[in-house]
Amino acid sequence: MSQPIPAAARAHAVALERLFAQDAELAQRLNGAHGRLLRANDRLWSGLHPNGLAAVYGEHPAAVDVARAENRSEVLSAPNPLERIQEVRWTIHRAHADYQAACEERRQLAADIGELIARFVNALVDAGWSEDEARNADVRQVVRAGDAG
Repeated sequence: MSQPIPAAARAHAVALERLFAQDAELAQRLNGAHGRLLRANDRLWSGLHPNGLAAVYGEHPAAVDVARAENRSEVLSAPNPLERIQEVRWTIHRAHADYQAACEERRQLAADIGELIARFVNALVDAGWSEDEARNADVRQVVRAGDAG
């Protein structure tokens, strides 16, 4: 960076770097909730729908019986299926609620990042940077330049 970086831009860059880290954490939370949803759904039925088994394996009863044996539901095969269904239902409910909460936090964070980027760009433009240079400035380089200075 050949131009001086004003203190306000450095402060904005440090704050942006923290918000970027928060965004990465939220992305991990979203992935975790999504994974829990998929695993819970798989507990309900991990194979083909029973009505589709005959279409895939043919109409022969023995083929359908083999296919059913290989495409079972953990929940329906449990000693107490109702209890397992309730467990899965609440697992799905909690994972969905976690996913929705992380989505909302990420939406709010995106708005905060957008506002902070505008202040960062304005601080650089006010210091003599062109609009294009300011918009293309690498936040991490600005932080490192401040650390080195």
